[in-house]
Amino acid sequence: MSDTPLTVSELNRIARTALERSLPLCWVLGEVSNLTRAASGHLYFTLKDDATQVRCVMFRSRAQLLPWRLENGQQVEARALATLYEARGDFQLGIENLRRSGLGRLFEAFARLKEILAAEGLFAIERKRALPRYPRTVGIVTSPQAAALRDLLAALRRRAPNIEAIVYPTAVQGGDAALQIAAMIARAAARRECDVLIVARGGGSIEDLWAFNEEVVARAIAASSIPIISGVGHETDVTIADFVADQRAATPTAAAELASAGWHAATMEIEAATRALRQGMQRRINKWMQCVDLLGHRLIHPADALSLSRQRLEHSATRLQAAMQRRLRRSENRLTLTQLGLAQARPQPEQHRTRLALAAQTLRSAAQIHLAARRHTLSRLDAALAALAPEATLKRGYSIVRDAAGHVVRSSAHLAPGAEVSLLFAEGKASARITSAD
Repeated sequence: MSDTPLTVSELNRIARTALERSLPLCWVLGEVSNLTRAASGHLYFTLKDDATQVRCVMFRSRAQLLPWRLENGQQVEARALATLYEARGDFQLGIENLRRSGLGRLFEAFARLKEILAAEGLFAIERKRALPRYPRTVGIVTSPQAAALRDLLAALRRRAPNIEAIVYPTAVQGGDAALQIAAMIARAAARRECDVLIVARGGGSIEDLWAFNEEVVARAIAASSIPIISGVGHETDVTIADFVADQRAATPTAAAELASAGWHAATMEIEAATRALRQGMQRRINKWMQCVDLLGHRLIHPADALSLSRQRLEHSATRLQAAMQRRLRRSENRLTLTQLGLAQARPQPEQHRTRLALAAQTLRSAAQIHLAARRHTLSRLDAALAALAPEATLKRGYSIVRDAAGHVVRSSAHLAPGAEVSLLFAEGKASARITSAD
């Protein structure tokens, strides 16, 4: 895997291509909801069941062919192509055709017979035979008065004039139509006059096409020794004959095209290339038309835009006025509080003068008390100092003895006999010599 990152556009394009290639056209059953009719004529809606839902788009070219009006809540069967809307990365179904849904008695009989025949292997791919590439004779089992026969013959003449056509006439609707159709298929197989057999009729309701849902017709097709193409109804019609036949064609004309395909293989390749180009262009056009529809939903009429702007302006003006009023009230409240504070903080000279005089008197009293206490302490300390002074000690009869060096002698052990000392008295001095010391 390459490490080069994809752009979102490239990723969505790859996803869309993978979806469309892996999921061919199929029928989807569901209930219509969220139906939107765009100005362009496109139909946008959702198909849902009890558990899930899927978005759908039916473009104008298909929608205008509906013979009935689509409404929300209707149960429908949609022939759809699963795809991806690249612009938004949305999974959606591109609806090719719609038909009303509802099993009823005929649908129940259809489902029951289909189940029985499938169990017997009549629908198995292995038993289906390839169509001859270059048939010389084509047998057609249908009503001679049917428009489908004219369409078949016209298509064969246009595509392969050299092919011979043999008509096996039969009724294609009514009580005994199924038996007649089965008998003609058996006759054609017995005669072996043709290389391929087409069983056909034009479109109609399920009741009109019921002969091709009968078991006798299904078993006649299965027993035929000639390859059979079923070309019953329109593209959206499905019968039991379609499942049993070797090939199923969407319409009688398509059956003729299948029978004559080998003669114009090159032409078919060119038509296929042209069809692919047309589908690609249509897909591109549809994508841009969806973009236009999407952008159209976002457009606002100028009058609506002005009205919306006027509403927003009025709302803003109301909010601004309310905000100004709130701010003015807050300012008034702050002013009132400031005025009260100033009134409380206004100086009171008389009150302060009285307090100052009282404080001065208290200070003088405290100073006098403190001074008296200090004087008393000083007198006490002076008396103690006088008692401890050396002069006072000397006056009590003591003297100070110093040696020759002037050091005070505190012990007789420091004096030797004959040493000279000086004596200091309270009044006067004297010298002496030591004669003995104990």
